[in-house]
Amino acid sequence: MIDSHAHVDFPQFDRDRPEVLERARQAGVVTLVNPGADVASSRRAVELAERHDWVWAAVGIHPHSAAEWPEAESALRELVRSLKVVAIGETGLDYYRQFCPPDIQKEAFVGHIRLAREVGLPLIVHCREAYADLFPLLECERADEVGGVMHCFGGDRDAAARAIDLGFFLGVAGSVTFPNAQRLREVLPTVPAERLLLETDCPYLAPVPWRGKRNEPAYLVKIAEAVAAARGWGFAEASATTAENARHLFRLP
Repeated sequence: MIDSHAHVDFPQFDRDRPEVLERARQAGVVTLVNPGADVASSRRAVELAERHDWVWAAVGIHPHSAAEWPEAESALRELVRSLKVVAIGETGLDYYRQFCPPDIQKEAFVGHIRLAREVGLPLIVHCREAYADLFPLLECERADEVGGVMHCFGGDRDAAARAIDLGFFLGVAGSVTFPNAQRLREVLPTVPAERLLLETDCPYLAPVPWRGKRNEPAYLVKIAEAVAAARGWGFAEASATTAENARHLFRLP
């Protein structure tokens, strides 16, 4: 399996990071992509990736920290020089918790799209209750030229289709195991098999039976099982298909 979105650099793992990574390996996670959420975590993501040959990094500013963008851009340009950086993000729009005004979020998001196109890397996009603004920005800024992933996808069939039309993948996280995620489980069979990724988004969104506790990459097994059930796949097919998709998107070895 490939965990396409895990924040193993976050402080929640400071006490036992080596053990967390070892449990991931034992569970069958062969590759992990660790996105940044601000300049500090983007730097930590690159440092973590450079210490482990099976870990890769993305650099970006989460919409909650979008106010950092004007000053952060130069730092991200430096970090993206690392050969272990495979994407720009996570970036996007979050209107559920508006820690930054929408206009500031949009400015930062556009900046990330332009940077991604400049350096030729895909985007890792966070969207919560903001699809109405997100898709026009992706279209206007020609994000289809680099593509990317709609991280922790929770939209409906229309949102899924629109993302796919733009060349994006859909990242499926632990929420697929929640009882109230029936809509997501119904959307999954309508998505082309070659456009699905698995992710934990750890330390957040732990799947059932660990919901409410710290998430970690080893729990990707439960997400793969849920995706397999929704698609009518076996576990091996879900794991292999989504792993190949991640290798294709992020150009992984």
